[in-house]
Amino acid sequence: MNNEAKRDPSSVETQVKILVEDLKSHSADTQRNATAELRLLARYDMDNRIVIENCGAIGLLVNLLYSNDPETQENAVTALLNLSINNNKNKSAIVDAGAIEPLIHVLENGGSEAKANSAATIYSLSLLEENKIKIGSSGAVGPLVDLLGNGTPRGKKDAITALFNLSIHHENKARIVQYGAVRYLIELMDPAVGMVDKAVAVLTNLATIPEGRNAIGEEGGIPLLVEVVELGSAKGKENAAAALLRLSTNSGRFCNMVLQEGVVPPLVALSQSGTPRTREKAQALLSYLRNQQHENA
Repeated sequence: MNNEAKRDPSSVETQVKILVEDLKSHSADTQRNATAELRLLARYDMDNRIVIENCGAIGLLVNLLYSNDPETQENAVTALLNLSINNNKNKSAIVDAGAIEPLIHVLENGGSEAKANSAATIYSLSLLEENKIKIGSSGAVGPLVDLLGNGTPRGKKDAITALFNLSIHHENKARIVQYGAVRYLIELMDPAVGMVDKAVAVLTNLATIPEGRNAIGEEGGIPLLVEVVELGSAKGKENAAAALLRLSTNSGRFCNMVLQEGVVPPLVALSQSGTPRTREKAQALLSYLRNQQHENA
């Protein structure tokens, strides 16, 4: 526990009030130091997060997302990320302060750490259902997909987590597909990258719409999904089976591709040894594929 961050509430409040005044300063150094202090105070302590919000810091931190000083910008976005964690009141306050557009600005123009933390903040804010819609319709999807394809490993991880959350809301699915996310998600199904489960989870959500299924089939996703059914984690297997079921039942061509990839033996194994939910999905896909084979014969 950081000693700076754990003090009695009245002294923290006094300190935060001074820092909030410093955020308004015309001195770049003063702003930079104040954002760094607030970032630290918000990091470790739930009570500090409440104090910082009560003292009116959020709107000022949001404005500083447009700062020309890279360090101030990074501190401001990280402070907002820390303030949003496990605190729904702060999540709402951050969105109400107009943070979405400035967060997108950081996603597009920030340094690599600031970009990753902006994506992580968008993820955190999107845990509130109403924010999934606001964020999706505000233009965040394109820059998140860009970070997914071209970011640092940490940036990609934060982007995929944010996109997963956004992909839960139906209206966001088509946007995610339109911005070309499927190709990047399929690239991230390389086990060496360590993001297979997350990539499969997003693809499974996107497989509920025709554009998503087409993109997965056309971009070479089927062999990789079959590989996950055979070799993936328990969660990966369940999601991959669900995605393949959606692909197969909606397209004869994709169904044949799934069969040609030799999915039946690993599905049989999964239908006998997976979790109850995984077994159910594996059995549904097996019986559908067997019916198709029977009809073809």
